[in-house]
Amino acid sequence: MSWISFTALFFATWWIVLFVVLPFSVRTQDDDRDVTLGTVASAPRGPHMLRAVVRTTLVTAVVMGIFYGLTHGLGYSLSEIPHIIPEAPSTLAK
Repeated sequence: MSWISFTALFFATWWIVLFVVLPFSVRTQDDDRDVTLGTVASAPRGPHMLRAVVRTTLVTAVVMGIFYGLTHGLGYSLSEIPHIIPEAPSTLAK
């Protein structure tokens, strides 16, 4: 896999992980019992995007490290995914 493909895969994985990590450790205005007038009580209390970006980058780096280890270290490839589950016998009992 070239570095361009790896970067593209990292970027796509980063976006998926961002939406997984985003709701963690968010304090809402309702949690703090301090709802600002004109906002919804479930709105986030303060900025938390920097923490989410850092967590997303760390989790994505770990996931991509595992992927790199499987593909380059152990020699697995994406084309082997269909062969992980063995095929059923093609002959049926009559």
